[in-house]
Amino acid sequence: MSPAAALSEDLQAQIAAGCRSLPLALGASALAQLADYVGLLAKWSKVYNLTAVRQPRHMVTRHVLDSLAVVPFLIDGSLLDVGTGAGLPGVPIAIARPDLAVTLLDANAKKLRFVRQAVAELGLANVEVVQARMQEYQPGRAFDMVISRAVSSLEELYRQSRHLLAARGRMLFMKGALPEEELAVFAPGREMLHIERLDIPGLDAERHLLWLDKQG
Repeated sequence: MSPAAALSEDLQAQIAAGCRSLPLALGASALAQLADYVGLLAKWSKVYNLTAVRQPRHMVTRHVLDSLAVVPFLIDGSLLDVGTGAGLPGVPIAIARPDLAVTLLDANAKKLRFVRQAVAELGLANVEVVQARMQEYQPGRAFDMVISRAVSSLEELYRQSRHLLAARGRMLFMKGALPEEELAVFAPGREMLHIERLDIPGLDAERHLLWLDKQG
C-alpha cells in the first residue's frame, strides 16, 4: 500500500470513529470523500495559508468533525456558507448531506481557488462556489439556511446576511466558547437563539452552535 493510500485509510477510520461518537451515519463513499478533502487541504496548505492546522489527523478533529457536528441541526433545502474560507463547514456538510444545495461564499480569491479545485476533484455536484463579500452578495434568491463558522460577531453576521435567509429559514452560528458579550447586544435577543453545546470527538475545547428560525 502506498503512503497516500495508507494515510487515506487511516483518516477514513478516524472520521468513521468520530461519526459514531457524534452520532452520524455516513456511507463508505462519504468517508472516502472526507478523507480526500483532508488530503487536499493538507497538500494545498503547504503552499497556501489555508489553515493554521497542519497535521491531517488534527484537521479531521478540528475541521471535519467540527463541521459535521452541526448536521443534526440542519433543515432541508438550500444552505449558504458565509465566509467559507477553505470550505468549512460547507464542504463536509455537502458530503454528508448530498441532498442539500450548498453555496460556498467568500471574498478571498486564493482560498476559493482551493475550494473550487476540491469541489471538482471530489465531484460535489450539489456545491456552488461564489466569490463576494456577504454584505454585497445579491443572489436573486433566498436560502433555507445561512451558516457561518467563527466569522465576525453575531450581530454583524445577522445584520449583513439576514436578507439572504428565506422566510421561516434557519440561521446558524458556529462558535467556540459561548460569546456572552456578543449575546448581550444581539438585536433579536438572546431568547430567540437556541444554544447547543457541541461535543467534538477528540477535541479538548469548547464548541457551541447558536441558531434561530426566522419568523415569516
